[in-house]
Amino acid sequence: MNVNQHTPMASPYGQPQPGYGQPGYAPLDGGYPSPYAPYNGPSSAYQPGAPPQGYSPFTNFPSKAVVANPVSDLSSPLDLGPARGPPTSGAPPGSAPQSYNQYSQGDMQNGPPPMTQAPPRPAASQLYNQGAVNLSGPQPSYPQNYGPQPSVQQVTSQMTGMQITSGAPAPTGPGYAPPRSSQHLASTAYSAAPPTSFTQAPPPASSALTQPPPPSGPAASQQYYGGQPPPSQQQFNSSFPPTSQRQFPSPGPPPSSSQQNFPPSSYSGPVSPPSQAPAPSVSQPQQSFPPSQPPFSSAPPPLSQPAFVAGPPPPTQGSFPPRAPPPSSQPGSFPHPGLPPTSMPSGQYPGHMPPQQQPPPSQPHPYQSGPPPTRTQMPPTSMAQSNHLPPGPQGPPGPSGPMQQPSAQPGMQGGYPPQQNGAFGQGRGPQPGYAGPYPGQPNYGAPAPTPASGPPAQKRLDPDAIPSPQASDMPAVQKSRHRIDPDAIPSPIQVIEDDRAKCTEPFTTGVRGQVPPLVTTNFQAKDQGNASPRFVRCTAYNVPCTADMAKQSQVPLAAVIKPLATLPPDETPPYLVDHGEAGPVRCNRCKAYMCPYMQFIEGGRRFQCGFCSCVTEVPPHYFQHLDHTGKRVDCYDRPELSLGSYEFVATVDYCKNNKIPQPPAFIFLIDVSYNAVKSGMVNIVCQELKTLLDFLPRENPEMDSVVRVGFVTYNKVLHFYNVKASLAQPQMLVVSDVSDMFVPLLDGFLVNVNESRLVIESLLDQIPEMFADTRETETVFGPVIQAGLEALKAADCSGKLFVFHTSLPIAEAPGKLKNREDKKLVGTDKEKSLFQPQVSFYNTLAKECVAQGCCVDLFLFPNQYVDVATLGVVPVSTGGSIYKYTYFQAQSDTERFLNDLRRDVQKLVGFDAVMRVRTSTGIRATDFFGSFFMSNTTDVELAGLDCDKAITVEFKHDDKLSEETGALMQCAVLYTSCSGQRRLRVHNMAVNCCSQLADLYRNCETDTIINFFSKYAFRGLLTNPTKAVRDTLINQCAQILACYRKNCASPSSAGQLILPECMKLLPVYLNCVLKSDVLMPGADVSLDDRAYLRQLISGMDVTESHIFFYPRLLPLTKLESGSLPVALRDSEERLSKGGVYLLETGLHLFLWVGASVQQELLLNIFGTQSFSQIDPSLTSLPVLDNPFSQRLRDIIESFRAQRSRYMKLMVVKQEDKAELIFRHFLVEDKSASGGASYVDFLCHMHKEIRQLLS
Repeated sequence: MNVNQHTPMASPYGQPQPGYGQPGYAPLDGGYPSPYAPYNGPSSAYQPGAPPQGYSPFTNFPSKAVVANPVSDLSSPLDLGPARGPPTSGAPPGSAPQSYNQYSQGDMQNGPPPMTQAPPRPAASQLYNQGAVNLSGPQPSYPQNYGPQPSVQQVTSQMTGMQITSGAPAPTGPGYAPPRSSQHLASTAYSAAPPTSFTQAPPPASSALTQPPPPSGPAASQQYYGGQPPPSQQQFNSSFPPTSQRQFPSPGPPPSSSQQNFPPSSYSGPVSPPSQAPAPSVSQPQQSFPPSQPPFSSAPPPLSQPAFVAGPPPPTQGSFPPRAPPPSSQPGSFPHPGLPPTSMPSGQYPGHMPPQQQPPPSQPHPYQSGPPPTRTQMPPTSMAQSNHLPPGPQGPPGPSGPMQQPSAQPGMQGGYPPQQNGAFGQGRGPQPGYAGPYPGQPNYGAPAPTPASGPPAQKRLDPDAIPSPQASDMPAVQKSRHRIDPDAIPSPIQVIEDDRAKCTEPFTTGVRGQVPPLVTTNFQAKDQGNASPRFVRCTAYNVPCTADMAKQSQVPLAAVIKPLATLPPDETPPYLVDHGEAGPVRCNRCKAYMCPYMQFIEGGRRFQCGFCSCVTEVPPHYFQHLDHTGKRVDCYDRPELSLGSYEFVATVDYCKNNKIPQPPAFIFLIDVSYNAVKSGMVNIVCQELKTLLDFLPRENPEMDSVVRVGFVTYNKVLHFYNVKASLAQPQMLVVSDVSDMFVPLLDGFLVNVNESRLVIESLLDQIPEMFADTRETETVFGPVIQAGLEALKAADCSGKLFVFHTSLPIAEAPGKLKNREDKKLVGTDKEKSLFQPQVSFYNTLAKECVAQGCCVDLFLFPNQYVDVATLGVVPVSTGGSIYKYTYFQAQSDTERFLNDLRRDVQKLVGFDAVMRVRTSTGIRATDFFGSFFMSNTTDVELAGLDCDKAITVEFKHDDKLSEETGALMQCAVLYTSCSGQRRLRVHNMAVNCCSQLADLYRNCETDTIINFFSKYAFRGLLTNPTKAVRDTLINQCAQILACYRKNCASPSSAGQLILPECMKLLPVYLNCVLKSDVLMPGADVSLDDRAYLRQLISGMDVTESHIFFYPRLLPLTKLESGSLPVALRDSEERLSKGGVYLLETGLHLFLWVGASVQQELLLNIFGTQSFSQIDPSLTSLPVLDNPFSQRLRDIIESFRAQRSRYMKLMVVKQEDKAELIFRHFLVEDKSASGGASYVDFLCHMHKEIRQLLS
């Protein structure tokens, strides 16, 4: 869809919580279920005593016997509000158990909630009163230590730094929690006392907006592997604020009146990157605040902003004079072109900050007071603060009014508790090696640190004075840092751990509108009428009833569908139903397939469609009587009447040209030019195929595969091989006229592997020898795909082409390309042309491939620019995959390449597929994202559809919806199985509808929203400047949160950032998308890598996009069998010199080894005595005979098994050059390319929200 013509993107609708560790995919050979066996009916929905599964994420159940706070609901305000008294000497409270029940659900319900709708949620208006929490101590991370809850007194005493209150900050002053009132949504406000200004840049935001996501896929990995530093991203400085529309703003128009326009001087030059700010330690589960509430509150989705204390912080060293606030990014308005919009991420400063000494992760968080915070609530932190920090050294006093905080308490300087570093939390000593505030940015609110670690004088923060992040003007290194405490802002790890603790029962899908467990939680799904979350995940499970409400909230309404997803071994694959020649029963009008939403009437003789309400006669062979409740008596014997997902055997009417399809074929096309032979690729492929051909996909593991195979080699000309079983030796036929491609033989090209095994093996042995001395360096590419396509046409079958290619096709032939890589275009309006195909030839070729059911998988081995944006058109349009191995080296990359090839050849795949999504009246599917081709507006055509591909579908209202009936969606995929059988796979999903915004914000899935936003933004790059795309994302996210703050949160100071509980991680994850290599590349990120990642992400499901944008960081000092250590937050600050950590990005694995790690650990892992003896070129760990080594290797293998691409292991020694690549994935820190840290971005978002609200 043309991004430009869209209304503002709706914000995604449900919000998945980030997490890792989706249950691994089941082995590929599980095959399809046998035709369906007697089905015994769904198991009962809930086990007595267990919380109903239907509770939305925010219904958290107490994990220990802790009294739940009845008031929390869904948001977590982060109150960066009134100054609080100095910390007292009491110890910080340990982390009290956070009960999971943050919501006001007093009693747990044992029985299942009514089928028709999701379990009751607490009233939106309840405020989660969590008691003020003091974040002033050093905030140790919070692992989940559940201890007794600290007394109010204790807490108060700690409150000096930050108060987390729920809802509005208590006017009474520090330490008072507002009375629990049942009127506010429970948003917990994180009120943190205003921090002193940060000398150091605030902790990195989760990934600063601009930081690129880890590169995905091989491409990235290669690129990175080259040892180059991680790609940097573009700075967020954009000149115009994002519009609120979906469309990307066009540069230039003057700011609209709604925006404040500040003189350009308000941004002084880019700020120099501070060293990367450390991020909070990851290992703690911290409580995070819901993203959507700005201050982190766990309350309902209020959007209030962080409260800042008014008054500028003391100047930091090297601080600059205050600047005027940048223009806001109000929708639709554009500031002068010269001013950066406020929407810039705040941390745009390149450069990494050295890690900060963070409290050991395992310490309990002091912020535990009162009822446990909401499921992921964290004390507020950065947002509020930073946003309001005055830019300059001593900014003018803050405005009075809501932002003005109460006067300082005695003992506090300037209204802040004296803290050592200005962080909220106990003061931390100076951190050596940390860079100072981002240059150019008036210290983000941190008072200038004095070199000494003594407490700096604190001043009030003036929110409006904080400029948008800039990229350069601060001193490079400052010893002490004043900043928002990263432990006080919503922590992805805390949210993930809380969700895991809550998920003890199987997730039953029988309740409409239930929000499923996060993708990072291992759960068992039981199909009871809606599709499992492994097949379908929605952005929102409670959809607005009207288009106006959807537009107001901006939450995108979308579903991520993975039709052929592999299920874990303990879940039943979809049953296969065969209705014989009559075929599946369908609605006469809308053609929806029979499903649990059809209502039988007139004694079972007719049925009313749940989608269009049309009444259809029941065919005689399908008639069955109804029971006393109006259900058919055979309801539980028929999968299509009782389950959310099932398959039908399709009749000949569903086949192309009305004839049963032939079994598919696989054709291997191997580049034999000089580069391919020299790198060893040709030899490796030929040797591997000899064994791999025994593992072609099959549905029944006992039977031989019916897939036929063919072989072609090419450079400037093509060589076809006749491998007919009757030949003694293979025959080669050369086609040198590449401008008019044809297949020189029919009989003997596509053969059965078992029949022609000897001839095929002889051929594979001869190919490397035949081309060993080649001097041909030029290659063709278009004719290669045409050759495979013509062969499939001649055999009248669908199939897949496996193309192994090395270089830019510059030889004279159709589809010839030229090198157009031009770094000078990066960051300009012409940059978008680099993502578009160079020639239209491949678009036409892709269309022909789709029509024939010819899917293309491309394996690239480039040593320089190959124009992935153009070569990838055919694979992406046909539902294929691209694998990229830059600077391929046989020694180190063979394992990764062969594992990818084996999985690609063996995985179950459907051919010649067509997908259609039907919806109930009131909404319709309007947009689709993924690897496919569309010739009309409704049918998604895929020449190939495998178990790893996901399609994201966006819905829009075309009428009103009703709360009683909810909204229904049915995804039907017609495809040819790998055995040649035509089938229909159907997935059904029912969600609730709401007339109150609070219900929408309570039932979102942030991870799914981020999956949608990333695909939407990456597609927008084809038609818009990168900066406009980033601004649009920031603006939409700010609108989602501002709408919550305005309509759902209880009234509170504007200085408070209030986020909805379900969306408290929206800012950190959005920042990761903004900082990804695609949107903000570093200098070393090639155009090919960006194009490759852009195409890769378009087909990712929620599990893969989650780990890609927010990698998993595990500490490895202690490994117990059976459970993984709790992950840490992605920040350098969480790393210790004496530790070893494993980082998983979905495309790479890094093993980071600290310089002062214990000898025992080195012996257990590497078998070496000292740090200097570790070989950094290792790609696999030595097999040592000790439990630690065994467990670590098992963990690495289990991570690899969960991903669709093989992750190569890279050993990174502290202070080594490879550390730059590793740091690139610490997404809460500032990125080298100018991406903001999490803290800075949170502040920036808070400022954007306040501007929208004002």
